[in-house]
Amino acid sequence: MSTRSRRSFLKTASASAAVLSLGRPRLFAQPSSTVKVWSTFRDRRHTAADPLTWKPVSQVSAQAVVLNTADTRQEILGFGTALTDSSCYVLSQLSQADRDAILHDIFSPDEMAMNVCRTCIGASDYARTLYSFDESDEPDPELKKFSIDHDKEYYLPVLRESRKHNPELFLFSSPWSPPNWMKPNKSMLGGAIRKQSFDPYARYFVKFLEGYKAEGLTINAVTVQNETDAEQEGRMPACLWAQEQEMEFAGKFLAPAIKKAGLDTKVWILDHNYSLWGRAIDELSDPSVYDAVDGIAWHGYVGEASAMSRVHDAFPKKNMYWTEGGPDYTQPDYLTDFATWSETFNGILNNWARSITAWNLALDEKGKPNIGPFSCGGTISIEGGTEKGGSHKVTKSGQYWAFAHYSKHIKRGAKVFATNGVAPNAQSAKVSYSGFVNPDGKHVLVVANRGAQERVQFVMGGNAVELDVPADSVHTLEW
Repeated sequence: MSTRSRRSFLKTASASAAVLSLGRPRLFAQPSSTVKVWSTFRDRRHTAADPLTWKPVSQVSAQAVVLNTADTRQEILGFGTALTDSSCYVLSQLSQADRDAILHDIFSPDEMAMNVCRTCIGASDYARTLYSFDESDEPDPELKKFSIDHDKEYYLPVLRESRKHNPELFLFSSPWSPPNWMKPNKSMLGGAIRKQSFDPYARYFVKFLEGYKAEGLTINAVTVQNETDAEQEGRMPACLWAQEQEMEFAGKFLAPAIKKAGLDTKVWILDHNYSLWGRAIDELSDPSVYDAVDGIAWHGYVGEASAMSRVHDAFPKKNMYWTEGGPDYTQPDYLTDFATWSETFNGILNNWARSITAWNLALDEKGKPNIGPFSCGGTISIEGGTEKGGSHKVTKSGQYWAFAHYSKHIKRGAKVFATNGVAPNAQSAKVSYSGFVNPDGKHVLVVANRGAQERVQFVMGGNAVELDVPADSVHTLEW
């Protein structure tokens, strides 16, 4: 036997022993014989493929993945995108029939079934104009000039239509900046908030929540600030929050004001990058903050998804939510980066996040409207979307097709289950996966491959299936 053959034999034997060491008495119910498969690669987009069949495992590959459906973790809230001022404006320019078709595709439980979406409290960088809900040249601590009239033209109507297509739509809202008069620089662009503004700002949140509720839209959660640690050099609506400020505002002003108003809106903190995991732990270590907040909102621009596991391990009763990340329409793979997005999503879901919400749902082909410095694209692109009437070509991004492999199959209330390679570092770094048990007992496995074609074995109890995963592909298995 050659050295190479012997090495391969020993790896396979070691892997088989690792699986067998789990012990047959601990194995869960045997899977049904047929596994449905949907695939995205090359010219296929979430297309049904030939089903697989569970077969008794005779030999375990060194690259095998063990599916331990008895080891369940966090409960899934859902998937979605941000309904920004820009997205709602673009959608409002469509004919009623065209808008209905898009919203049905995105939100209907029989289609993409997106159900966790973000809205903006005042202007973000993806708005047509710079605005707040209390426009005043002078301080207005009594909020006498408060008004949500700006949102009544097209923002609220599109939100209502979206929830009509999916009545279970969970909405959370984030501010990019307080009104200008609450800040020393007297501008929504950059800067920080005055401590003396904490009380009126908490009441500002409440008036926003009550105003939306009066318009038929319940907001289920709010974050204190989009990207607490980013001032963006005054190029867009933004506001710096020192850690101590966010702690004091969340624990002593915002949460008590929401409770006093009789609302059950949840409070999430941070709303920023993985790299700030230490800040999240510090904030939750304060009893008043811990009691005030439901969990942490995360962005993935800097750092690794494992940061969420660090925070979960320290505070297992607090929830993790992934609240922003979107494609760049200027990148050549904008339409085909589905495997990259699916790898990202797998990492998020395997590190305790209950939801994934992307950035803008819909923008035009040039990433507009936009009053900020970034070149984001929509989950879908609508050609000529800032112009009313006429024909609007809809293009679905790679991110859209990655989402299809999750949102179409994983239901609210599903639980993540453990998926592990049988040997340390055995699985290719380019192949990722995440597994789920739906409330009805059905299982879902999403597999992404950013590398060269491989054949992957998945072992469940005494049975296994093998899946060919082409280069740059995403697959959903369901049984």
